[in-house]
This record gives sequence, structure tokens and C-alpha cells, in this order.
Amino acid sequence: MACSQDRFLDGRIVAHQPLDGFRAGIDAVMLAAAIPAGGHDELLELGSGTGIASLCLAARVPECRTLGVEIAPDLVELARANARANAMEARLRFECADALDLTQRVRRSFDHVFCNPPFHQAMGNASPSPERARALRDAGRLSQWLAAGMRRVRAGGTFTTVVRADRLGEALQALPRRGGVIFPLWPRDGAPAKRIIIQVRKNSRSPLVLLAGLILHENGGSYTRNADVVLRQAGSLALARPRL
Repeated sequence: MACSQDRFLDGRIVAHQPLDGFRAGIDAVMLAAAIPAGGHDELLELGSGTGIASLCLAARVPECRTLGVEIAPDLVELARANARANAMEARLRFECADALDLTQRVRRSFDHVFCNPPFHQAMGNASPSPERARALRDAGRLSQWLAAGMRRVRAGGTFTTVVRADRLGEALQALPRRGGVIFPLWPRDGAPAKRIIIQVRKNSRSPLVLLAGLILHENGGSYTRNADVVLRQAGSLALARPRL
């Protein structure tokens, strides 16, 4: 498999990703920054790909341990190699499994669960790469991904996901009505959000909260100061701090 070597968090994470297929980017870094992990929490990533989100989370919270499950065996091998290359193999484990039909071996509860699910609806021309098409197109199963994530969260724990802004309503219908936080990612000041991070604390009775979110770019195209703190300095997003 032809791969590129990519750097995240200003070079703190160096990882290989396939040239032909889905490639993680800013969504994975922002997702990792949103998870309120700490101490010796146990986490689960559904659809972990080459492990970028889990690697970024481990760089910010060294004490936590994460299990990533991914249906593509070649991506699992890449994720394992990436964990070794970043000296994180003791804290990160990757298994080949269907996120929507977990085997008994990994079917348990976790302090925090997160995923960057396929969220493009099945319309238009599919990618010529089967791996990229599978990673991007949800085949009408976005609600199943969200339900699968919530099932694996311990009481009081969180489920965090990033979705396309135009599918926010669909996502909220599939998630509990209480305990949720919505965090928009604005491309620039005054522009509509394209991505939304949603976090739900299991069994919380707090009402749904809409946070201010994060503006990613200045008008000139450079990252804003707050975005730069997350993308280069492994900073956390606002919703990673307060308890619901």
C-alpha cells in the first residue's frame, strides 16, 4: 500500500496514511481535542482508520488508554504501526472489527467513546477507491453509528462525534434529548459551519447546550489563534472541560 508520512500537532505525531483512500485531517484533530478524558480513563474509538484521532488524544492525555476498532485490516495494521512509531503502543490498541457489530471480546463499556463516522449520504458519484467510499458514505447508517457509540458509554461517561452541519438534525434525533452539547466549527467569521462536534454525557438530565464553537481561519486564510492552539499545541476545546 502506497502511503504518505504526515505530521500532526506540529510534529508531535508522525503517522502514515494511504495515498489511495480516506485520509484523516483537521476533523480528527478537533474530535480528539473535544474529548474530556483524564486520569486513567478507558476510551473506545469506532472506525479508527489509521489511528490519527486516538494518537492526537494520547498526545494530549498521556495517562488514558484507548481501543480503536476498524473494519479494514490494512488500516488496522497501519494504526498499530503508527502507535509503535510514536511510542504509544502501550496505551493504544487497535482491533479489526465492525463498529456496528462489535465482537464479544470488545463489547464492553468505556469512560468515553468517540467517532468520526461516514457522514456523506449515498448520492452522486462514489469514490473509485472502495476504502475511501466506505469511510465517507454512510449508506443511511449515521443513526446506527451514533446509537452504537452511546451503547458503549458507561453511566456518566461521554460520547463525542463530528458530523456534517447539514446532518445535525438527523444526528440529534438519534441521540438522547438530554445531556448534549453542540459545538460548531466555523470556517471563518460570518461563514456557515460545515462541521459540528456533538457530545453527550450518558444519563445526564441537563438540557441541550449550544456553545459558541470555534472559528478556524482568519479572513486571510491562516488559522486563528484559538484554532492554532488546538492544531499545533495539542490544546483542548471548550466542551472538553465542563461537566454536564
